[in-house]
Amino acid sequence: MLATRFTTTSAKAISRRQLSTTKPIVPRILDRREDETGPGGRGSDAGLKVAVFGASGFLGRYVCSHLGTNGFMTYLGNRGDDLEMRFLKPNFELGRSRFVFYSPRDRDSMAEVIADADVVINMTGKYYETKHLVEKEGFPYLDFAYNYTFEETNVDIPRTIAELCSELQVDNLIHLSSINASPDSKSKWTRTKYEGEMAVKEAYPWATIVRPSQMFGHEDRLLNWFAISAARLPVVPMFEGGHALTQPVYAVNVADVIQKIVDAPEKFEGRTVDVFGAQDYSYKELSEFVYDITGQETPAMDVPRDAAKMAAKGFNLLGSPHMTPDMVDLWCEDFIPSMTQEEYDAQPSSEKVYTMKDFGIDAVPIEKIAFNYLHRFREGGHFPLEKGYH
Repeated sequence: MLATRFTTTSAKAISRRQLSTTKPIVPRILDRREDETGPGGRGSDAGLKVAVFGASGFLGRYVCSHLGTNGFMTYLGNRGDDLEMRFLKPNFELGRSRFVFYSPRDRDSMAEVIADADVVINMTGKYYETKHLVEKEGFPYLDFAYNYTFEETNVDIPRTIAELCSELQVDNLIHLSSINASPDSKSKWTRTKYEGEMAVKEAYPWATIVRPSQMFGHEDRLLNWFAISAARLPVVPMFEGGHALTQPVYAVNVADVIQKIVDAPEKFEGRTVDVFGAQDYSYKELSEFVYDITGQETPAMDVPRDAAKMAAKGFNLLGSPHMTPDMVDLWCEDFIPSMTQEEYDAQPSSEKVYTMKDFGIDAVPIEKIAFNYLHRFREGGHFPLEKGYH
């Protein structure tokens, strides 16, 4: 049962949140804000307005669920009709969400999304450069033109959002980057993630930078990629033998961290948060783990980087490519944190890069989640393995 409780000091009564007698869906900081109303939950007013860019993405839907669960008034930027994002509406109480159309090339429309928000969250991103067909002179009379390149998606748009936050005097900005963001990477996506992070810090120095590793979950493009590859391709390519390491983190854990930051954003101004899973794996180990669940027997093949990129160029012609040349470069490099948890803990407080441990969040192991959405790839589903169904 939801209730509130008060702790009295010699100065005044300090209001505390009491979400329930059981573990809340999203652990929250107990101190209430002065303008907060209600016991602290879905039917409450958290006292903050949050503008979200990239709400319809893999991570965005979990962040919106947390925001709605905890009573935040949320402005959701969308680049199309708001019905394309209607699946997000059940996350919020009636009147606690607002869908605003914007164009990433129109600063005024982006400013309308931000409006009077207290916190802005930028989660825009894409694993490939979107494109469309255009006419050209001469055979074959058609060519591709890019809608949004990695530079626009990962650098220009975050810079614009950060500049608008500065101009509109927004209190806090949370920017989603990547734990492997680096200017020296062969992956264009990784390099532009780094450039975008630097652009945000330059335009809005007190932004909070959240840097997750690769994420897994029901809609991921990591574990699902191996299962889909086995279902559609004659062989599953292992780029450079699949020896590169990754330390995947559960997408809901990343959303938990973002919710904690939104709950007390002033505590994390100008800080960086690295979010990573409990264990690292090679891509080959991940593929074996996936096929142990799905029972798929498609053979894996070691493919050199250059040969894989050549094959990926063909996939890249599709509207939603299964793999791209840049993805090959990305998966040939380690996607892991730069330090161990012990090294993160040993940092001086003034320069500390936070991790999930600092938020009191335990990383959910990949083994606890993967079966829930991978068993659908089994031939005949789950039932052929159980007696009494055949």
